[in-house]
Amino acid sequence: MPGAGAAQGAAWSAEKVATAFRSRFGRDPVWLVRAPGRVNLIGEHTDYNEGFVLPMAIDRAVWIGLRAREGRAVVAASLDFGEEKSFALDGLGHDGEGWWEYLKGVAWALGESHHRLAGWDGVVAGDVPIGAGLSSSAALEMAAARAFAAVSGLAWDAVAMAKLARRAENEWVGVGCGIMDPLIIGAGREGHATLIDCRSLEMRPAPLPPGTVVAVLDTSTRRELTGSAYNERRAQCEEAARGLGVRALRDVTPADLAERGGALREVVRRRARHIVTENSRTLAAAEAMKDHDRFRLGRLMNESHLSMRDDFEISTPALDAMVECARSAAGCYGARMTGGGFGGCVVALVEEGAAPAFLDVVARLYRDRTRLEPALHLCRPEAGVSLAPVGAE
Repeated sequence: MPGAGAAQGAAWSAEKVATAFRSRFGRDPVWLVRAPGRVNLIGEHTDYNEGFVLPMAIDRAVWIGLRAREGRAVVAASLDFGEEKSFALDGLGHDGEGWWEYLKGVAWALGESHHRLAGWDGVVAGDVPIGAGLSSSAALEMAAARAFAAVSGLAWDAVAMAKLARRAENEWVGVGCGIMDPLIIGAGREGHATLIDCRSLEMRPAPLPPGTVVAVLDTSTRRELTGSAYNERRAQCEEAARGLGVRALRDVTPADLAERGGALREVVRRRARHIVTENSRTLAAAEAMKDHDRFRLGRLMNESHLSMRDDFEISTPALDAMVECARSAAGCYGARMTGGGFGGCVVALVEEGAAPAFLDVVARLYRDRTRLEPALHLCRPEAGVSLAPVGAE
C-alpha cells in the first residue's frame, strides 16, 4: 500500500513544498507540517502485544503545505505520485487503495472522536521510502493529523493523535499495527531513541552510545502489509495469549512460556517465543544504551534478527543477506531487519569513524551477492512532528 510518497526518491524540503503549493493554488500555504519517518532499533512486533519498543524518529520526512479552505472538503496534491485527490469530510467512504486513503482514515478517526474538522488545500511530498519498514504510512497519517488540527483549531496532543492514527491504520486501512510508529513520529526527541512501554505509553529517552551512528540499509525489496502475513502474525500472538491465559504476551516471562507453552500449537509457540524474548532484549538494549555499551547493544540486535528469522519468520533472503553483509564489514556492532518484515530495510549500529567505509563495503557485498542495488544512508535521531507557520490568511 502506498504510504507517504518518495517513490522516486525526491529530495523534498519546506521551500520546495511551499513553491509547489503556490504553483498549484496561486498563493502561499499558511502552514508547513513535517512528520518524520522512524527506524526501530529493537522491539519488533511487540507493540501490539503491549510490550516494549526502542525506535527513533529519523531525518526522512513527509511534508504537507496547506491552508484552510471554505467548506468541508480536502483537496490534496501528491508530488511523489503526480496526482491530486479531493474528498468531502461528510459521508467519508473508501475509494481505492491509494495514498489519499490515509488522509481519509485520519479524518474518519478524528470524526469518530467527535472533532469538528475544517477542510484544507494541501500539497503532500516525502522522502520516506515506501514499504521499506521506515513507517511512511504512519508519517503521512501523523502529518495529516497535524494538518487537520491546525485548520480546525484542535489542541495538539501527540499521544492522543497517535492513538487516532493507529485507529485509522487498524480500522480504515486494515493493518493491525500497534502504537509504536505514530507515537515515536509524534513524540520523538532529537538526539535520542525512545524506550516506549506500549501498555502505559510511558516513554524514556535513550541516547545512542557515544561514537556510534545508525545506518539504514534498504534492500530494495518491498512488502505489502495490508491483508498480508502481518495480520496473521498478530492473530497468532492473540491465540498464544489466550492459550496462556493472559491479556497480552507482554505478561508472559520466558519461564512461563517454558512451563506452559507446550499447550500451544508449535507455530504459535514459536511466535510467542519471539515476542517474549524480544521484550527482554528491548529492555536490556535500553540499559545497554544507558550504560554506553555499544557491544552489548549490537549483540542484542543480532539476537533479535535471529529470532525474527527463525521464530517469527518475517525475514527474507534479501534481508538475511543484508544483515550478513553488514556484520562482515568493519565497524559494525550489530544488525537486524527492522519494520514489519517480508522486505524493506536493515538497521545497523556502526562505529562513527568507520561509517563511510562501512557503507561502501556493504553496498559492494550486497550488490555482488544479490544483483540488487541497495540504498544505504546514515540517519540521526530527530524530533517528532512539527508545524511551522508560513504566512497570514
